Amino acid sequence: MLTPGQAHDLRAAPFLLQGLKCRDVVADRGYDADALLHMIRARGARAHIPSTSQRVVQRSVSRRIYRKRNLVERFFCKLKHFRRIATRFDKLARNFLAAVALGSTRLWTRVYESTP
Repeated sequence: MLTPGQAHDLRAAPFLLQGLKCRDVVADRGYDADALLHMIRARGARAHIPSTSQRVVQRSVSRRIYRKRNLVERFFCKLKHFRRIATRFDKLARNFLAAVALGSTRLWTRVYESTP
């Protein structure tokens, strides 16, 4: 799913959760919204989203599970090393998604390539 650059990802989160079957959902503080938390619970999953400082009652988050979010963050950081993806030169969404797929494939093969 591709969202506009100026739109917050929280707007797309409900659509991403629709077809997802999982036990845990991990996200950063930017996703601390009551509607999203209720949707995650309704799907039978646990939300590992730290509370914002404005929350009166702070939720506890499993640090062991939350640390795995770092893997996703590092992947996107590496993906942004590809100039075409970082600058979003493409005018068409399909071209941008193709560049993301190509960059992801290159990163994946770098990890799994056979070296002597």
